[in-house]
Amino acid sequence: MADRNHLESAISADLRALSSVSEQIGQVFGALHSLRPNDFRALLHVMVADVEGSPLTAGELGTMLGLSSAAMTYLVERMIASGHIRRESDASDRRKVILRYDEHGMEVARGFFGPLGMRTSAALSDIPDADLAAAHRVFEALIGAMREHHSELGSNRRAERTRPV
Repeated sequence: MADRNHLESAISADLRALSSVSEQIGQVFGALHSLRPNDFRALLHVMVADVEGSPLTAGELGTMLGLSSAAMTYLVERMIASGHIRRESDASDRRKVILRYDEHGMEVARGFFGPLGMRTSAALSDIPDADLAAAHRVFEALIGAMREHHSELGSNRRAERTRPV
């Protein structure tokens, strides 16, 4: 059991280190492209949601970022004007408007993150496919646990706000 605890601790430390360096890279990207921290966070949320097949509305993104609707409108308009994102009608509900990366935004991201993709491929090239599949399962489990915890934190915060004083 001690080995398992050590492995879980090491994976948690690795995840924190990955998050930290990822944030540093995001700050450099933002600075190079005149993006504010919330702009970069918004782009990241839009991309993750899109890749997972559940694109975001501006309201959903605003909730994720903790922004008021006025602040969210300003952010979305600024990101559209800069060519990073676009609005698109939802194919399943034409009344719903979702946010997508615009082609300019994708080109900018590819130009910046392309070398990281090549470095990642090189770093993983000697790792057997079975190990990569196991790592993917670990990441899926960690992401699921973190999302569940985040959801619970949000539920607790909402309950605290509605609790009588």
